[in-house]
Amino acid sequence: MIGLPDIMAAQARYARCIDDGRLEDWPGFFLPDCVYRITTAENHRLGFAAGLIWADSLGMLQDRVAALREANIYERHAYRHVLGLPLLEEAGADGTRSETPFLVARIMRDGATDLFATGRYLDLWRADGDGPPKLAERIVVCDSSRVDTLLALPL
Repeated sequence: MIGLPDIMAAQARYARCIDDGRLEDWPGFFLPDCVYRITTAENHRLGFAAGLIWADSLGMLQDRVAALREANIYERHAYRHVLGLPLLEEAGADGTRSETPFLVARIMRDGATDLFATGRYLDLWRADGDGPPKLAERIVVCDSSRVDTLLALPL
């Protein structure tokens, strides 16, 4: 069974990976047959499946990183995640579900810093052998329906 300390450690490593700009390592937090979606609180509440970002495999996450590094053009910036404590919702045969609040600040190349996103991670974690748990599903539910067009990096 996956416990709170395991999930807290995995969340901290996940945030540090993105904040340190190690995007090539980011897909490694997910299982091969995974779901990663960013949506708004309203869309989530209404049960709308479409999201701002939607991926349903590890390959799609790897492609997203490759596009960020090689094809997309956006102003260089970085994130700083501040995570709340995960709440374990349930543990069952399909894994352990958790909810974790987050706040993400965006730091631009010129040093300007702003509050970029707040919300919660709705996760399904599964054990991955003897290693840390991995994400089978991460639904990023942003509190605001106003999303900056510079949503390039993963949340």
